[in-house]
Amino acid sequence: MADIKFSKEETENIVYKIKQYFQNELDEEIGQFEAEFLLDFFSKEIGSYFYNEGVRDAQAVMSSQFDTITQSLYEIEKITDFKK
Repeated sequence: MADIKFSKEETENIVYKIKQYFQNELDEEIGQFEAEFLLDFFSKEIGSYFYNEGVRDAQAVMSSQFDTITQSLYEIEKITDFKK
């Protein structure tokens, strides 16, 4: 897996949210550098857990869709004298 990278706009938004969280929930004010440092830490050390959960969610969706497609194919199958 490649490193998790965000666009400039995404990074700015996430850093803003980190700073707001510290202010609102912890009554602490942190600077831009500290918030960016936390974002880097979470991306490198914790991001893979979220990424892997997203992969598992995508696999579940794909599996469900494949099951639906397979069932649909069986429904349109024509009856013949030959069995495979």
